[in-house]
Amino acid sequence: MSDVPLYLMAMLTGFLGSGHCIGMCGGIVCALSISAKGRQAGFIFHLLYNFGRLITYGFIGMLVGWLGSLMAYSTAFDGAARFVLLASDVFLILIGLGSAGAFNKLNLMRLEFAGPVKALTGLVKKLHLLPAYASALPLGLVFGFLPCGFLYAMAITAAQTTGVISGMLVMISFGLGTVPALFAFASIAHLIGSRARKSMLRWAGIMIMLMGLLNLARHLHIFGFLPGGSAACLC
Repeated sequence: MSDVPLYLMAMLTGFLGSGHCIGMCGGIVCALSISAKGRQAGFIFHLLYNFGRLITYGFIGMLVGWLGSLMAYSTAFDGAARFVLLASDVFLILIGLGSAGAFNKLNLMRLEFAGPVKALTGLVKKLHLLPAYASALPLGLVFGFLPCGFLYAMAITAAQTTGVISGMLVMISFGLGTVPALFAFASIAHLIGSRARKSMLRWAGIMIMLMGLLNLARHLHIFGFLPGGSAACLC
């Protein structure tokens, strides 16, 4: 099966989830884009910052895709790999449904931790000593690792592709989806209220659920549980 629909859904998930990204770390990014002399860095800062995030997302995608391929191509882990892949499909579906409002016990928000965000705010003073454009790229590289529910869901999806390149493309597609809102944060932040963010989060949850369903159908086909499938291997 082609992974193109997966890339498109990952990008749409990033776009819909960008409202949450703005609420989670947009204020920190906005603060860091202002130099110690109070000058707004503007376009160059946000360009380098988002480029740094995409580099980190691509690296994460390559790493988890490689780990997924180890299981997919090893007969020693064949049974375990099948269980892990199917279980992760179901997990994504449940996370998506929970984030869409079907229930509150399991959703993206419950996968997040405030500690790393608070720790990163400590970088503000140090980075203010540098010109804003000089801090943009390293800031993007670091913030790409910021733990959040969307990152976890996308990393699981990237690992399920069982490929280094496909895993990287899933993560980069997700990152590209978040760029428009974060790039224009200063202009649109006041337009995205809490109600709009909740609505975007629900639709992002639906996208994650659909990715889980797509991968579930794909894996059931590979394992021979659906017509035309073959249980010979995971690749």
